[in-house]
Amino acid sequence: MNSDIGLAADLAERTGTLLRELRERTAGELGARGDASANAFLLDQLARSRPADAVLSEESADDPARLGADRVWIIDPLDGTREYAQPHRTDWAVHVALWQRGREITAAAVAVPALDVVYSSGDSLHRSTAASGPESPRIAVSASRPPACAESLAADLGATLVPMGSAGAKTAAVLRGDVDAFVHAGGQYEWDSAAPAGVAAHAGLHASRIDGGTLRYNRPDPYLPDVLICRPELAGPILASIRRG
Repeated sequence: MNSDIGLAADLAERTGTLLRELRERTAGELGARGDASANAFLLDQLARSRPADAVLSEESADDPARLGADRVWIIDPLDGTREYAQPHRTDWAVHVALWQRGREITAAAVAVPALDVVYSSGDSLHRSTAASGPESPRIAVSASRPPACAESLAADLGATLVPMGSAGAKTAAVLRGDVDAFVHAGGQYEWDSAAPAGVAAHAGLHASRIDGGTLRYNRPDPYLPDVLICRPELAGPILASIRRG
């Protein structure tokens, strides 16, 4: 494991521990405190460990200087703030990814702290366990903003829709084999998908835009509204269904 991947995994895990401990001892305004505390911790640690690198964070003002940088950490300190604030929910995550010029995402880690697990692009066993997709694939979608194509996808593929929070938690569910695909459209940014897509691609899963296009990062406008992460054999049928509308 190279040092950047190791750092991403370590920071995701330590941020998750911080958030879990904060959750156990805090009442009221939990989501806002979690966002702020996790962001402050990650920014401090990255400044110490990689002082020359730029950072793009959901919880910080965007610094245009990142556009001229060769290395940019793309972080979502707490993905699934709503779910984090609900004590019984486990579908929230920490995203840490490194973008490098000319290479896109080269290091990535997703922590799912409530499950005490970290997935990284340095791990060797991140494929979902089933040998092939089931006759009725399970597709993770946003519990609050399911994509417009969700119902037609379910009808076309005979799929079961599984509402969940956090893009990282959905991707982790694909990696574990709990679901077979994660589809989102309308309302995400680079920090939502950079780490999940980086981990998924390393594991041999399909990761793209919902039109099949390549996910690109460190753009002037970080709005990146859609993503498809799935078992490779499901990519064709899902993309075809989306194209049919």
